[in-house]
Amino acid sequence: MAKNKFINKKPFFIAEISGNHNGIISNAKKLIDAAKSGGADAVKLQTYTPDMMTIKNKKKIKHGLWKNYNLWELYNKAQTPLSWHKELFDYAKKKKIKIFSSPFSEEAVDFLEQLKCQIYKVSSFEMNDLNLIKKIASTKKPMIISTGLASLEEIDETLRIAKKYGCKDITLLYCVSNYPSNIDDFSLNNLEIIKKKFKVKIGLSDHTIGSFLSCMSIIKGAEVIEKHICLKNIKSVDSRFSLNENEIANFKKDLDNFYKLIKNNTYLRSKSEMKNKIFRRSIYAISDINTGEKFTKKNIKTFRPDKGLSASFFLKIINKKSPIKISKGKLLNKNILNKIK
Repeated sequence: MAKNKFINKKPFFIAEISGNHNGIISNAKKLIDAAKSGGADAVKLQTYTPDMMTIKNKKKIKHGLWKNYNLWELYNKAQTPLSWHKELFDYAKKKKIKIFSSPFSEEAVDFLEQLKCQIYKVSSFEMNDLNLIKKIASTKKPMIISTGLASLEEIDETLRIAKKYGCKDITLLYCVSNYPSNIDDFSLNNLEIIKKKFKVKIGLSDHTIGSFLSCMSIIKGAEVIEKHICLKNIKSVDSRFSLNENEIANFKKDLDNFYKLIKNNTYLRSKSEMKNKIFRRSIYAISDINTGEKFTKKNIKTFRPDKGLSASFFLKIINKKSPIKISKGKLLNKNILNKIK
């Protein structure tokens, strides 16, 4: 069965925990549980300390979701402590869900290598840090790279470095680096442009509210969907644009249902609707018809239900002679076609 030319396989759903654990490891485990029960294919952490991210200063963020934080304070609040990582990796393994992380420094890559991290995700704000790209690529592990803020030239250079230093499995995620993002910020044609220009797998890092954008991205060939998750009724650093634990399963269901709707590009009829074929029309005799008498609009007519000769044959038999005698009110039988000359 032919497939949609943009669709290679069912989207891989990554549930991003980020700092939505609020500094409590049991919350992080609850988020892993929620991801697993909701049908996510993987959970993702973020690996950094505030000192890996920035230098302490008093300058405040002036806009957006994290307004009035300074960067060091924000990352100190949002970090997933390095001391948690092994326990969370082991917990995810126990729960039989894939787990990997976004390293934000060379030190973070070395740390994750000790945990045998199997995939590396590069955030939009780090995708032009070519030294970090080189370090990750040198592990020879698959890389997923978000492209928020990036020009095509920047994407090209990042890919060049990643490939040069050994990465052979790269996925680019279309992303708009607003938190939350609005639908108006996006042009889904970017997915097709990225796929065509760079010949890599593509996906979406989705910071909008709801599932609409993620579902629509599948039309353009998104093979990976990343979405933040959080715990219900707990305000956390990224909860504003995250799926809560009760929404994850419905999000996954939306993805799966949308994929089913578009995965084929051949004309299909639903098997389930065939039981309603009875509501089509058949040809009936509306007066007695003698053998050799011509079929006319005065002696045959189409009615529901469709249990005999289909209405589609009406024009083929009109003005032809009936090979048999047919009583008024009777269905014309399908076998009559073989006898009409």
